[in-house]
Amino acid sequence: MLCQSCGKNQANTHIKRVVNGDIKEYMLCEVCAEKLGYGNIFNDFNLKLDDFLGSFFTENIPYMLKSEPTRCEKCGLSIEDISNSGKAGCANCYKVFYDKLIPSIKRIHGNTNHSGKLAANVSADKKIENKTKKLEYKLQEAIKEQNFEEAAKIRDKIKDLKKEGEING
Repeated sequence: MLCQSCGKNQANTHIKRVVNGDIKEYMLCEVCAEKLGYGNIFNDFNLKLDDFLGSFFTENIPYMLKSEPTRCEKCGLSIEDISNSGKAGCANCYKVFYDKLIPSIKRIHGNTNHSGKLAANVSADKKIENKTKKLEYKLQEAIKEQNFEEAAKIRDKIKDLKKEGEING
């Protein structure tokens, strides 16, 4: 089976997402899975032999060779502390551990750009503007992934929304 994202490579990763009871399944190639944040789950664990076997095999290794984990200079947390608790200690943690946190954030939320929700009393023009911004973000993502068919569809939706805003306005 070909990858459902790129349609070029052989799919070797099965993703099953359940959001509010809605089940979606995807078959992706290794490259697309990595882009979407579904890489090897064991990469983030930083597993070491001495973690499993204690100091049985590592007694003769000098203490200086064992490195201390990187810590946030403001709150003192390490990426392991954040992984264990599920919470960052401070806003600076996002800067210090950016590269390690982004794949998890994308995997959990599906996106790294927060758009929020609109109140019920927001005008139709604001709702159209918000939809347009979301679509423009998706358009940029489709262009980055060189998915030009999807980009063309999104471009057309944006044009339709802008026309709709002109008619209502």
